[in-house]
Amino acid sequence: MKKLLAIAVLFGTLTANAQEEKKEEPKEGWKRSGNISFLFNQSAFNNWLAGGTNNISGTIGLNYDFNYTKGDWTWDNKLIASYGLTKLKGEEMQKTDDRLELNSLLGKKASGYWYYSAFLNFKTQMSSTYVSGEQTSHFFSPAYFQLGPGMLWKKHDNLKVNIAPATSKLIYVHKHLTDLGPAFGVEQNETTRYELGAAINAYYKLDVMKNVSVENILNLYSNYLEDFQNVDIDYTVNVVMKVNKYLSANLSMQAIYDDNAFRGFQTREVFGLGVNYGF
Repeated sequence: MKKLLAIAVLFGTLTANAQEEKKEEPKEGWKRSGNISFLFNQSAFNNWLAGGTNNISGTIGLNYDFNYTKGDWTWDNKLIASYGLTKLKGEEMQKTDDRLELNSLLGKKASGYWYYSAFLNFKTQMSSTYVSGEQTSHFFSPAYFQLGPGMLWKKHDNLKVNIAPATSKLIYVHKHLTDLGPAFGVEQNETTRYELGAAINAYYKLDVMKNVSVENILNLYSNYLEDFQNVDIDYTVNVVMKVNKYLSANLSMQAIYDDNAFRGFQTREVFGLGVNYGF
């Protein structure tokens, strides 16, 4: 619970300290926006006495929003995909990033900023992962699904919190991953795990200064059926510092706590000069 409190306080602080932007009332119909980025890093050494290994790495990412508004209805969708590789001299190519996620949130106006809501979250990866020569995961294995009704507090597209106290969660893995034991919370010789719990999903994006934007995505989940006190946490911060229309410095940090997959925090950080295309 201390982890949950710390991240909730951090998210709340970011929200409270930000300057409120003037927002126009949303126009009805579809509103689409997205960004494709490519981060590239390369290091080369020749007779460099301090040491170093030649390496090259690259990460390509997609962040796409397609939202719909009509009358009392709102439907927000976000697609996130990223894939990265690195190559050290004398070693095999290694994967540094692999993410495919879809979030869909439907809301019907209730009162003020509140909506009756239903949400869907799906996430998986795109290629295989090997540890010491053993395959530990691959496309659609594991795959995570969350679905549930709730209440949405939405001030505008860049600030919203969804509370879903009756959320179904399904974890799927290919059978070969559980031949020798449990994997990602799925028991040995099984392919799925079902959970029922409470989910809180929050999104906040702000411009901290000209040409610098910060996007915060926070997902919390607690399973009623087992170890309710253990809260799954997935928190992502994406910082984009624009140089011009096509170039930017991008920083992405993600922290995950899921005791079914790993008893401890998983962290990921990607930073580099990016080539961006907005649409």
